[in-house]
Amino acid sequence: MMINTNILYSYVLLFASPLFLSISFAKKPNILFILSDDQSHRSVGCYPESPDWVKTPHIDSLARDGVRFAHCYMSSWCMAARATLLTGHQSYGVKSMRMEGEYPGSVYNSDDCPFWPSVFRKNGYQTAQIGKWHTGIDNGFGRDWDFQKVWNRPAFPENSGNYFKEQLIQTNGKKAIMTQGYSTDNYTKWAEEYIRGGHGKEESKPFYLWLCYGAVHGPFTPAKRHFNRYPNAKVDIPEDIYPPRNGKPEYSRTKEQWISGPDGIPMLKSGKFSGRTVSGKFIHGTDIHSLERQYHQGVLAIDEGVGQLIRALKETGQYDNTLIVYGADQGIAWGQKGFQMKLAPYDGTIRGPLIVSMPKKFPTGKVCSKPVGGADLVPTFFKTAKLELPWKMHGRDLTPLLTNPERQDWNSPLLLAHTGMSFGENCDVVIEMKNDPIYKKQRVPWWISLRTDRYKYIRNLLPGETEELYDMKNDPDEIKNLAIGKNHIALLRKLRKKTIRELQQTDCAFAQKMPPVQNP
Repeated sequence: MMINTNILYSYVLLFASPLFLSISFAKKPNILFILSDDQSHRSVGCYPESPDWVKTPHIDSLARDGVRFAHCYMSSWCMAARATLLTGHQSYGVKSMRMEGEYPGSVYNSDDCPFWPSVFRKNGYQTAQIGKWHTGIDNGFGRDWDFQKVWNRPAFPENSGNYFKEQLIQTNGKKAIMTQGYSTDNYTKWAEEYIRGGHGKEESKPFYLWLCYGAVHGPFTPAKRHFNRYPNAKVDIPEDIYPPRNGKPEYSRTKEQWISGPDGIPMLKSGKFSGRTVSGKFIHGTDIHSLERQYHQGVLAIDEGVGQLIRALKETGQYDNTLIVYGADQGIAWGQKGFQMKLAPYDGTIRGPLIVSMPKKFPTGKVCSKPVGGADLVPTFFKTAKLELPWKMHGRDLTPLLTNPERQDWNSPLLLAHTGMSFGENCDVVIEMKNDPIYKKQRVPWWISLRTDRYKYIRNLLPGETEELYDMKNDPDEIKNLAIGKNHIALLRKLRKKTIRELQQTDCAFAQKMPPVQNP
C-alpha cells in the first residue's frame, strides 16, 4: 500500500502543532479568587438590598455571566475568614493557629496546619497570592505559593493600619519594601501583570490566583478620583439602629454605636471617622449618609479592578478557561442592630457578596438562594481542579448549585462559628469570655449559627444567654426573636439538635460542652 508522504507530513504537522496540543490536552481550569474586605452585599449593585444609586458595573457583569449567591456568610471577621479559606475548616478546626505578640501578630505550625494551595502546587497548578495577608507571620512562599506579593500585616504590626497607602510589601518572601500608591490600584496592577504573563507565570500551567483587596476596610478611604462620586447619597436608616432591642442577647440588645445628631440623622457615637479635607475643603462627616457614601466610594476602585482583570483574561485568551469567584471575608454593619462593625451573627453585620462566573461551564444570570459559606469554597475549588480533597473539610462542594442554581433538593444547612481570636486546640473548651480579646473590646461572645433555607438559629456561648431564632423569609432584618416564649419551642429544639449534629460532624470538641440555654 502506497502512503502519500505529503499527506503524512501534513498530519505530523497538525498533530504536533501547539494549537492541536492545546485542544487535545487542554489545561485544567484556572481559578481567579477575588476577595474584598469588610464588604457588605449591600454595596454591590446587583444585590437588591443595595441603594439604587450604587453602581458596580464590572462586579455586576460577573453576576450577569454567572451565578450570584443571595445569602453568603463567609465568616465573622477577617483573620478567621482567611484561616477557613486556606484550610477548609471552621475556626475551631484550624490547628496550631494562634495570636502571638502585638496584634495582628499570629503564628501556626505548617505541619499541623497545612494550607491547601500547597496541594495544588504538587498537582501541576501555579499558585499566586497578591494583596492583604492576615494569617500568620509565615506567608508560605515557596511552600504554598509560587508567586506572592503581599502586605503581611502579622509580620509588621507597626504598618498594619496602613490599609490604603505606604504599605510594607513583601515579594516572594524577600525583605519588605515601603510601597507608595493607592493599595487597591497596586494590587490590581500586580494581578493584571501576572495574568498577562508577568511575575514568573508559566503559561503551560493552570493557575490559582488569590487576590486579596484591603478595601473597603476602615478607614474606608476611596481613591482620590472617586471623592466626588455619589453626591446625593442617602441610605435607609435601619429600624433597629438605636437600643433597646427586645428579645436580643445583652450585647446586641444594648449596642449603641450610633446616636441621634442635631438634625435627627444618626451619627457615629465615637466620631471615629471624622472626615477629611481635600484642598482645604471638608468632604465627609460622621452622619450615616456621609459615612456610607465614603464607604461605597471605596468600592469603586475594586469594581474598576475587576473590569481590568476580566479584560486581561479575555485579551490573553484565558477567560473561557477561568473560574472567577468574587466574595468578601465578611460584610459590615451600618446601623443594623446598632453596630458599625462585623463579628455579630446577623445578616446586617456579616453577610457579604458571592458571585461565581464561568460562562462556558455554568449557567449565566442566575441567582441561588441557598445559604453558603467560606468553608464551601475550598471543596468547590478542588472539584473544579479535578483533585481529591487532601483532608477532611467542613464545607460542601457547591458545583451542584453552580450547575443548577435553582435546585430544590439541596437541604444542607450552613453552619458558622465565631470563636473570637481562638483557633484549633484553643477552642476545645468554651473559654470564659473575659479572656477573649474580641469580647473584652467589642462585647461580642462566641456563637454558633445554623442557617437553613428559611430559618436562622443562633446559640450565644455565654451561660444562660438568650438563644435566637429568626424567620428569614418573613423577617429578613432579624427583628423578632422567635426563641422567646413557647410558640416555637419544637422548631427551636429541632434546630438546636441539628446544630449540635453539624458540630459533631465537623469534629468540634465543644459540641456537647456548650453553656446551657435558658429555655431547654
